[in-house]
Amino acid sequence: MRSLALSAHREVEVIVVDDASTDGTAEAVEALGLGNVAEAPATLSQLWIQRYRWSYGTMQALWKHRAAIRDCGASGRLGRRALPFITLFSVLLPLLAPLLDIYGTFFLDQTVTAAGWLAMLVVHVVTAILAFRLDREPMRPLWTLPLQQLVYRQVMYLVLLYSAVTAITGRRLRWQKLRRTGEVGVVEAPGAY
Repeated sequence: MRSLALSAHREVEVIVVDDASTDGTAEAVEALGLGNVAEAPATLSQLWIQRYRWSYGTMQALWKHRAAIRDCGASGRLGRRALPFITLFSVLLPLLAPLLDIYGTFFLDQTVTAAGWLAMLVVHVVTAILAFRLDREPMRPLWTLPLQQLVYRQVMYLVLLYSAVTAITGRRLRWQKLRRTGEVGVVEAPGAY
């Protein structure tokens, strides 16, 4: 961040998303005068708008850069690796996930479905614990992970489906800027920055 602050490139804007972490990054960006600190959405409506914009933007970027798959050189190598990966893991599999949930719920053995759901929850918990430890974050927010499976995931299904319908029908997405509340609290981390 210091190198960005000292660079001669004044056209660069740094945007840091404040996810309420305690690592002091947002304060460092503000202290260096580098740019904006974005807040995490405070309501379900704001979350919908943000994720809808992100999902639609991902699809737009995939469409805009689709020729990179056929390009020669570095852009082609990147395009042949990144575009199919992003298409598969950011669009196709998440769009198919509700079908798997419905199929598992109604047509498979309930025990098998519950075991699969619990296995995914364990994977999420283990990777989240690892990430929190690496960032030296408190573990307290991890109790919400089961809610992520039950609520957030369903919201994301709907957001992605809505984004895909918007993209396929060719409708334009207006910007839908989020209203900033300034309500995101920051806790000073020991030894941050």
